Amino acid sequence: MRIATCLFEAAAWHYAVRPVCRCGHSATFNPHGLWWHFHKRSWDDRLKPAREHFWCRSCSLPQRKRVRPVCLDLVRQSAGDIELAFPPECEWKRAISRFRS
Repeated sequence: MRIATCLFEAAAWHYAVRPVCRCGHSATFNPHGLWWHFHKRSWDDRLKPAREHFWCRSCSLPQRKRVRPVCLDLVRQSAGDIELAFPPECEWKRAISRFRS
């Protein structure tokens, strides 16, 4: 079984990313758009450092500060995933080519 260690591997292997808050709230993100979002900003896409770019909206309103998730889970993709802008096809193919070599 393949275990992704970064957002690109999650996208290449079609795993959605689900940040889980300590309160139990969670959301699932389409990995392709999420990887592209991180790549455009030159952010580290490894799962542990990527966790610092997520926060729980439900918990942040009463506390008036950003509450970071306790973990990032990898789950199967579904139609209800939050979709960010997908990478251009040529960029995605170039990244996949580097990944396979």
